[in-house]
Amino acid sequence: MKIGIVRERAAGETRVAATPDSTKKFLALGLEVVIETGAGIASYIPDDAFAEAGAKIVPTVSEALQPADIVLKVQSPMDDEIALMKSGAVLAGMLNPFANAARVAAYAARGVDAFALELLPRITRAQSMDVLSSQSNLAGYRAVLEAAALYGRAMPQMMTAAGTVTPARAFIMGAGVAGLQAIATARRLGARVSATDVRLAAKEQVHSLGANFVMVEDDEAMQAETAGGYAKEMSAAYKAKQQELIAETVKQQDMVITTALIPGRPAPKLMTEAMVRSMKPGAVIVDMAVEQGGNVAFSKPNEVVTVDGVKIFGAANLAARCPGDASSLYARNLVNFLTPLVDKETKALKIDYDDEIILATALTRNGKALKGA
Repeated sequence: MKIGIVRERAAGETRVAATPDSTKKFLALGLEVVIETGAGIASYIPDDAFAEAGAKIVPTVSEALQPADIVLKVQSPMDDEIALMKSGAVLAGMLNPFANAARVAAYAARGVDAFALELLPRITRAQSMDVLSSQSNLAGYRAVLEAAALYGRAMPQMMTAAGTVTPARAFIMGAGVAGLQAIATARRLGARVSATDVRLAAKEQVHSLGANFVMVEDDEAMQAETAGGYAKEMSAAYKAKQQELIAETVKQQDMVITTALIPGRPAPKLMTEAMVRSMKPGAVIVDMAVEQGGNVAFSKPNEVVTVDGVKIFGAANLAARCPGDASSLYARNLVNFLTPLVDKETKALKIDYDDEIILATALTRNGKALKGA
């Protein structure tokens, strides 16, 4: 069976769905790997490195996709790429089905069996496949670097003969994987860090990283996490109380990083226009949820907007700003997802559609859409 890997064509996407290491692992499973030339260049992986690992390098996207039994992608394929895939092929990647319903229908029409890996269940067995965690971890790290680059002052406390530089105050909104990494990174850079989350369970994690936890702790807060480990949508009354507390907190901050996302829904609005304007001139906000509508008033994808001296950066696809490591981790996630699906005897795919991982991620099967369309 052949695995097809192509250069990602989405704007600003620098990652690739394979590495020389993952190529070797696929070959050990008895699979052949076919890679479009230049697919890994933006991730600092030359064609020669793939070839040395045993991949076949082909000059065109059609030569990589048309014979492929399995297509691995970072983002959802373009329409012309879908048209090149053969009926019966398996597609796996971060396919964003809730925002790409038309493409889910296109997979079904083409006879492609598609799997959206961002829908993996939060279970122990799926942790090594968890693309959201691997990519969000790097995104949270990068968000702090972006904030530091925009901030016009030093972040750590500095004692000098000319006087003392006070440490920056950083506030992280959302303590999931991205938020926790942002907390850790801001702390390493010397900031005084506080954080908030709608899940009271996050309090202990925030404290363990040396940050203060800011939250309205009432009965509703005790029930703010789904069985799958995601944040629930909170009531209007709770949101009002929390927003009042946050409004007072952000006034004191030098930088704010927002990370809040709800799967399949627009990002919750965390910072109003008034809250932005209440911050001191020179403060920085990084909105990591801008691709799903944004957490922050005024934010625009991949732009820095200045409002009353406050800089708001709509940080889209931050993991792609660390393409070497992001691709490496993502490729390992794909290996871990595919390995149990390959029959050791026949070297062919053997997919159990009753398995909870497959049930959660499968978008299409045998020409029919299962979800997202």
